[in-house]
Amino acid sequence: MVDGNIATNQDICLAMLRDNDRDRYLACLLSPQDKRGALAALYAFNAELARIRDLVHEPLPGEVRMQYWHDLLEGSAHGSTAANPVAAGLLEAIETYRLPRKTLVDMIEARTFDLYDDPMETRLTLEGYAGETASALIQLASLVLSPEEAPRSADAAGHAGVAQAIAGLLLLMPLHRRRGQLYIPLQILSATGLDRYAFLAGEDRPRISAAIEAFAGLGREHLAKARGAGPIAPAVFPAFLPVTLAEPVLRKAQRRGALLFDRPLQPPQWRRQLAMALAASRRKI
Repeated sequence: MVDGNIATNQDICLAMLRDNDRDRYLACLLSPQDKRGALAALYAFNAELARIRDLVHEPLPGEVRMQYWHDLLEGSAHGSTAANPVAAGLLEAIETYRLPRKTLVDMIEARTFDLYDDPMETRLTLEGYAGETASALIQLASLVLSPEEAPRSADAAGHAGVAQAIAGLLLLMPLHRRRGQLYIPLQILSATGLDRYAFLAGEDRPRISAAIEAFAGLGREHLAKARGAGPIAPAVFPAFLPVTLAEPVLRKAQRRGALLFDRPLQPPQWRRQLAMALAASRRKI
């Protein structure tokens, strides 16, 4: 009965990823079969946090949703955990692979930033946000895949997560601009002669392009550091598979600048799937 429930939770988590995070869904399929359930639960949990802003119109309901996950991890869940396949799968993964709950709680707290329209102040603020979200997710997935090898890839995971987060923020930049959200650090905007309001207004295209180029350049800088951190053990490489999609986005953003407001950066699905499949065989991010 327990095994059947776990399988059902895994199937539901994978289905959620197929709908909400196709790239990590594919990363699960390219991972060892016996690890897919835990990875799917981790990634579905991340997807649930990431989409809260899309589901609410005010920060307070979003905070309530965040609090549900916080209480779950602190051991004071509301209602039956079994009724929520993602929650049940996440707790099973934590128990089976001894995942650090504090890392997951920190991820929730970092994601609270998404509910508001406050700007990122500095590069360090952005790197901290990415470190507690995308980087942490890579490291948690690495712990599932191989707790012995995971610590050796921690430095690579840290930098890879920042690169991946910046690529993701560039993909979402048109949506964020319509909402009045800004993830490019004010430090970068100031260096290009902009402030938050000028960037969101979208009129000074040359300076906006310069800011976007610098932002994407920061992502490429971290990607280079991730690659320079040494080889990633084959056992944990599936945790890094989504990172392989960052570089084309970062390069394209640097070329397009402000044009990314008008033309999507996202490569077609077939191309992303091919890139991840090739990366899985070559084991290079």
